[in-house]
Formats: sequence, C-alpha cells, structure tokens
Amino acid sequence: MNKEAIDALLQKINDSATREGNARTKTIVNRIVRDLFYTIEDLDVTPSEFWTALNYLGETGQSGEFGLLAAGLGFEHFLDARLDEKEAKAGLEGGTPRTIEGPLYVAGAPESIGHARLDDGTDPGETLVMRGRVLNDDGKPLANALVEVWHANHLGNYSHFDRSQPVFNLRRSIRTGADGKYAFTSVVPVGYSVPPGGKTQQLLDQLGRHGHRPAHIHFFVSAPGYRKLTTQINIDGDPYLWDDFAFATREGLVPEVKKAEGADGKPYGVQGNFALIDFDFALVSERSDVPTTEVDRARAAA
Repeated sequence: MNKEAIDALLQKINDSATREGNARTKTIVNRIVRDLFYTIEDLDVTPSEFWTALNYLGETGQSGEFGLLAAGLGFEHFLDARLDEKEAKAGLEGGTPRTIEGPLYVAGAPESIGHARLDDGTDPGETLVMRGRVLNDDGKPLANALVEVWHANHLGNYSHFDRSQPVFNLRRSIRTGADGKYAFTSVVPVGYSVPPGGKTQQLLDQLGRHGHRPAHIHFFVSAPGYRKLTTQINIDGDPYLWDDFAFATREGLVPEVKKAEGADGKPYGVQGNFALIDFDFALVSERSDVPTTEVDRARAAA
C-alpha cells in the first residue's frame, strides 16, 4: 500500500469514533498507529511477525518486565535527555545530574534523621559509608531535605520484589538536619543483569546486546520549593561502568570510592576498614515554566 492508501484507511478508523473522547489521547494514539502502519508497510512486516511481537508484549506485561524493557530500549534515558534540554532552553542550570529511576523503587521506607543503616548485618560484602550534604542553588545546606536511597543486594536482587530479603532491606529515607548533611552505612553493591531467560533478555539477544548494569545506588532527593532529583551514583571500577544496558551512567555521577578506617567510621558505628564515598547533592529551585520533575507512574508500596 502507498502512503495515500494508508492515510485513507487511518482516516476511516479515526472517523469511526462516536464520542468526543480525550483529545490528547486521540492525538498520541493516532500518531502511534500511523507510524506503526507505515513501519509495517515499509519493512514488509508479516502477519506472523506482527502477532509474535504482540504476544511478546503480552508476555512481558505478565512477567512484570516492562520497566526493564523501557530502560533497556533507552526510553527512560530519552525522557531524561528531553527534560535536560527543556531546562537548558529555559536557562535552568546547575544541580546534580539526573538519571533514570528504574522500576524497583518502593514507597514507605523507614525515615531517619541525618544517618541510617540500610542493611541488617547479614548481607555479605565490603562495608560502605556514603555521606554528604544536600545543597541549594547557592551552595548552601538545605535543612529538612529528604534523601531516599535504595540498592540491590549481593545477588543483584531488591527487597520487596525478592521476598527472601527482610522488608525494606537496603532501602531507607534520610532527613537532613540544619547542616544539610545525610549519611548511611550499607555494603558496597555489585553489578547485576536482567533476569536470564526473561522477556527483556530475550529481546536484547535479538538486538545483539547484553543486559548488564554496573553497580549503582538509587536516590530521590527532594525539598520544599526545589525540583525533585531522581538520580543514581555508579561504583567506580565496575567493568560495565560506561556500558550500562540502561544508559544511566553520566558524568558527575561516578564518585571516588576511598579506602578508609578508624576515626572516619566512628560517627557511624563502623570499625576497621571500609569503603567511603563523599557526595553532595545539589537541588535547583522549582520553576513554573519548565515541566515538573514529579513523574506520575505506578510504583510499589510495602
């Protein structure tokens, strides 16, 4: 079929509407359908290929891997890049770089003031202390900011989704004091991969790509009057540091991992040798002329 015939068919479909519906939804869906019709025609997609793809999407939904697929196909990174561009055009500069949230946040993690311990003492690995401040546009400490942190265990699994772990293992919320400081103790995370044999890996295999992520720690950082920051830091030295299947590694988000001992660990109840990361988060003031950083999406809650 030529484009004129396809457009006539699309118009017939669009004209079948008997109610007003939602204008925004109609615009988006009609554009997606048009582009897919063109793709089927241009690439001569067969009925078998079409139904294989549709069945794949259904199975992906049943497996709960759409969040992984969105990251692996670059959609989350693309949305971040668009928001970066909109902020830059509005003259909004500075702040800690954002990067993807991923699909594994859980709301309701216990809140502490100033410092929290994320692990329960049973997770193997090197002890980690991460500390720093939450700062405003002028580099001054932000009191009462909320630092939400979560990361995987030594097997690459996240509590709540992995029922073998204690509730909120390796997840906490930390409220800064007047000095803007936050700190937490945990274990140094390791990199991991998408589920072997899962729907995400199945498609990545077809694309000739791997499904590995470097070791990383997720954060939401928020404060009244400031744009919410969604980000993560990566652990320097990981073999997949700059080859993340989810495209989440960014300059400014790979802090030095220092070797520490003794007095540095005393305020956090840590003895002996441990890994130390110093990292400040910088927030920017909220603006009404740029899209919000609050993303409306389904998230787990314990």
